[in-house]
Amino acid sequence: MNIEEFFELSAGKWFSHRTSHHLAFKQSEDGKSDLVIESLAADHPEVIKLCELYEIPASAASCGARVTWNGTMEWDEEKHTGSTVLATVPDTDNPSEGRLLREMGYAEKAPVAGRYKMGDDGALTLTTEYETMWSEERLWFASPNLRMRVSVLKRFGGFSMASFTSEIRMGGSPAAAKAEEAANSASS
Repeated sequence: MNIEEFFELSAGKWFSHRTSHHLAFKQSEDGKSDLVIESLAADHPEVIKLCELYEIPASAASCGARVTWNGTMEWDEEKHTGSTVLATVPDTDNPSEGRLLREMGYAEKAPVAGRYKMGDDGALTLTTEYETMWSEERLWFASPNLRMRVSVLKRFGGFSMASFTSEIRMGGSPAAAKAEEAANSASS
């Protein structure tokens, strides 16, 4: 699977359940979100605008996505809502790796560029360095309608949070149906 196929397969509406372990406090908390992921073509105006923000030629982008979320965390009553645009810029010598541009970061609410790597196993690894922290996230599909995610967040010289997330597709998508059909015919 390449990065474009991963983004295409990710498109749709998802229910996300995350358990986060705050290592310094020796506590965990659960969070639930509804996610909507829309795949964007490399020439989509929002992808072009994001490339311009990072002073990267728009022609260097291979794909993009708009991610919108609405969720809650166990420790607070506050709603966590937002949206961001992502764009991938593959390395010219190795397109399975490259830069992931974000309109807004996850750990810090500011534009941030990280690195992505598509593994031979179809898993996507994202590494992002923020001003005060570093994160690594690994995402993979257990099936076309079940996506898993693990992440670690490191700040102040040590790991501060680890989390596991399962995301269940709410209704099918054309890409998921195609992937599931391919998986079923391969197992026959």
